[in-house]
Amino acid sequence: MTSSHTDCHFCLQSLRGRKYALRDENAYCVPCYDSLYANPCQECKLPIECSSKDLAYKGRHWHEGCFRCAKCSRSLVEKPFAAKDEVLLCTECYSDEYSSKCFHCQKTIMPGSRKMEFKGSSWHESCFVCQYCQQPLGTKPLITKDNENYCVPCFEKQFAHHCYACKKVITSGGVAYQDQPWHKECFVCAVCNTQLSGQRFISKDEYPYCVDCFSKFHAKKCAACKKPIAALGGAKYISFEERQWHGECFSCVKCSVSLVGQEFLTRQDDILCHKCGSA
Repeated sequence: MTSSHTDCHFCLQSLRGRKYALRDENAYCVPCYDSLYANPCQECKLPIECSSKDLAYKGRHWHEGCFRCAKCSRSLVEKPFAAKDEVLLCTECYSDEYSSKCFHCQKTIMPGSRKMEFKGSSWHESCFVCQYCQQPLGTKPLITKDNENYCVPCFEKQFAHHCYACKKVITSGGVAYQDQPWHKECFVCAVCNTQLSGQRFISKDEYPYCVDCFSKFHAKKCAACKKPIAALGGAKYISFEERQWHGECFSCVKCSVSLVGQEFLTRQDDILCHKCGSA
């Protein structure tokens, strides 16, 4: 520009009729300004004179003609570009060298586009969708099955087990009983509601019972001592004419000799050994 100032602030030579540059409201002749303030070009290392366009990126400067892709040398002026280890690359070269491939479509994920990361793989945002409903998953909770991703509602609809008791989805763990899935907290005694997961229990009429409740409400009663006969598979008992006895209770009512495996006689509700019954 033509000076309205009289002298260069640095060399003090007259600026009348000469071009000059302003900095901090002070006027400098072009040679002084370039020597004092011109930025060195990142590419050619020469000063970027005030008569040239200075292109800056992250504190570094280039001549307009030096602002090029480090690989293919195409100009990056007013074009999208990417930086890798302080080297500038056009988007095509950057993609060829460094960009991730989409796990779904295997196409390059271009710099500047949104990329989703999941289990060590990269996806286009538009490719990262629920396998069933095809809606974008974004950052929503998801479940993977057979290398396919599902939103939680679709997974539950397609694959999840529902508890036989409460009918709600079993998301983890669970108990299998009579070919039906149960939540652990729902698998309880039909009488006292004690949780039975990992405990001994007895089944009757499709319902599970803890040992105490089954013995109290469903176990056979010994005809001799009137106490329940436990039914866990290990309890031995004798049955005769719709009556049952503990093995140790099945004895002659008169002499108390054990009748297990022996001949015996009955008299009304009593059982007798052969000797006592014949006397």
